[in-house]
Amino acid sequence: MSQSILSAEPVIRLVAFLGVLAAMALWEVAAPRRRREIPRVIRWTNNLALVLVDTIILRLSFPILAVGLAVLAEDRGWGLFNNFDVPVWLAIVVSMLLLDLAIYLQHVMFHAVPALWRLHRMHHADLDFDATTGLRFHPVEIMISMGIKLAVVAALGPPAVAVLLFEAILNATALFNHANIDLPRSVDRILRLIVVTPDMHRVHHSIDPRETNSNYGFNLPWWDRLLGTYVAQPAKGHEEMEVGIEQFRTRRDLWLDRMLIQPLRGPASGHALDPRVTLKDRK
Repeated sequence: MSQSILSAEPVIRLVAFLGVLAAMALWEVAAPRRRREIPRVIRWTNNLALVLVDTIILRLSFPILAVGLAVLAEDRGWGLFNNFDVPVWLAIVVSMLLLDLAIYLQHVMFHAVPALWRLHRMHHADLDFDATTGLRFHPVEIMISMGIKLAVVAALGPPAVAVLLFEAILNATALFNHANIDLPRSVDRILRLIVVTPDMHRVHHSIDPRETNSNYGFNLPWWDRLLGTYVAQPAKGHEEMEVGIEQFRTRRDLWLDRMLIQPLRGPASGHALDPRVTLKDRK
């Protein structure tokens, strides 16, 4: 069973990724939430090129990824769930919840540690907000994130199917909650009780650091509410709020070469522990 899941993983993830990306792109054309400021050809070509770079570097850097490690852990008896007699359905549910919590905590860490913020701010420096923003991560951040995920998988020993489901759902929700789509407000209010919606996550991409450092969830919205990092709406409203960060505001900054060297440019300002941000919070 585990080996069949491992062999099917690439096809399942690729089909899910392309299907959700196409659906979000069509939805953005049919019902956009915000006016587009930057031509799609500039952002999409560079954001998608970054995905290709990330994928190549990740495959070259890691001999085994999360699903593969889950299969290996099961064979070797590594991790919590491989050493206790737990019903499979319970192991799947708990594993997916704990993996999501780990991603939330990792996201908080990337906002709090200046050196990690230098990497992660590239994601925030997009001057528009749509589905491809959810793919825009620096290769070094991707590698660190994978290292953390592998450590969590090794410690938990989750069923391989739980890891595959988590990865596929996380990729799909990242595309969904970054999409520039106009959900009816009543639907958004209900939906954000169980999943991070585009309106909820868009707050996180506000240029205001107090809003940037909130709403860290990618998939489940509960961690933000439980741990006090939830902000319901941006102060200026979704149509008027400015997207991005203050440091990188030119169209040239959207090109792949500039994105890759961005961690080396300028100060690491705007992170969650930046004294200027915390001073604003006190006012």
